[in-house]
Amino acid sequence: MVDDREPDIAKLLLDPSAHFRSPREVVGNGDLSLEQKIEILRRWEYDEAEARVAEEEGMLGGNAELLGQIVRALDGLAGHLDTDHTPPTKQGGYPRPASDR
Repeated sequence: MVDDREPDIAKLLLDPSAHFRSPREVVGNGDLSLEQKIEILRRWEYDEAEARVAEEEGMLGGNAELLGQIVRALDGLAGHLDTDHTPPTKQGGYPRPASDR
């Protein structure tokens, strides 16, 4: 992000991929708190999982490599993610206790 002002968290949460080129950019952003970074990555992870489900249903899909990068970034920020207890949905996602410190 190339902006000297305080980040507009609502906009970043609405569409993380429009504001960041990679999950690594979120992790390295000095203007965001740890909690904000985790929430942005969680939203981005959900968006990518949704795109993968759309691909499964014959629509344009997500990027599996990007999804993996997001999950690794979340794991690095939040500690070990409990992937054994994810929701039983196609979107997956991680419950808050899995990524909260």
